[in-house]
Amino acid sequence: MDLHADLILVERDDSVDLAFRADVLRGLAERQKAIPARWFYDLTGSELFEEITRLPEYYPTRVETGLLESHGAEIAARVGPHRAVVEFGSGSSVKTPLLLREINPAAYVPIDISGAFLRQSSQELAVKFPHLPIIPVEANFMRAVALPESVCHLDMLGFFPGSTIGNMVPRTAVDLLRSMRGTLGGASQLLIGIDRVKDLARLIAAYDDSQGVTARFNLNLLDRINRELDGDIPRSGFRHMACWNDIWSRIEMHLEALEDMVFTVAGQTFFMRQGETIHTENSHKYTPNQARLLLQAGGWTPTWQWTDAAEDFLIVLADASEFRSAP
Repeated sequence: MDLHADLILVERDDSVDLAFRADVLRGLAERQKAIPARWFYDLTGSELFEEITRLPEYYPTRVETGLLESHGAEIAARVGPHRAVVEFGSGSSVKTPLLLREINPAAYVPIDISGAFLRQSSQELAVKFPHLPIIPVEANFMRAVALPESVCHLDMLGFFPGSTIGNMVPRTAVDLLRSMRGTLGGASQLLIGIDRVKDLARLIAAYDDSQGVTARFNLNLLDRINRELDGDIPRSGFRHMACWNDIWSRIEMHLEALEDMVFTVAGQTFFMRQGETIHTENSHKYTPNQARLLLQAGGWTPTWQWTDAAEDFLIVLADASEFRSAP
């Protein structure tokens, strides 16, 4: 079979709509209202995030891209050729091509919950890599995903850039790393980007930019809820807010109510007081030792790491750890 010919969608997760509804209704009913950050990424949200990555305040993409450019040959030597690259999240228009050009992969398998953006990014990569088999998988990568049979015989390299792991509390991050190991198998490697602890002013600016793109990204979640879940949330009644939580070592994003309000979602009624927030995202920051411990807890053994001169960001290469029954 020609794996590349039709950019075949090998899996359709029909539970996405039900999961979105369940997460939103559950989160809005909690004392601290909260909605998982993965639901940011409808087509508009994905496009807005791509715009965020180009902002001057948003250093992670710029620094990580620089690391991939300057250390690409060394990464390729440590990974080796002819692996299947499995990217958790639709491929970045900048970072993914840098990796694919260096390591000479046998196939590329992007996994993403947003089908529209997944297909769009896959088609764009197909133009740049006309001879590379590209097989998009529409699925929730927070749990183990069955990969296409056509690549299961290959050694795998998981690719998880952008410090997306920082969006999860440590417990969930460890669960995700374990599910990635389940997806990729015991002979696999993982190349992961992790943001480092740094000056507070720089962190806040990166998540509350002067052009308001991050605010639009955050508020777009309300638009998606209204559109897909028959909601009537007053978008103009909220503002974007970014703050640092020192106890958890993370930036938090919230949507703050500007006035008392009542609204409905999927036939259920909710009330919010002025100043109350919907917690929409975390971005945990790690020291190098914390990052290594996180990976080890998730079933990965770090083998090498790269950082920039300012020590803003880490790229870590890890091997799947062998399972042990005792210390």
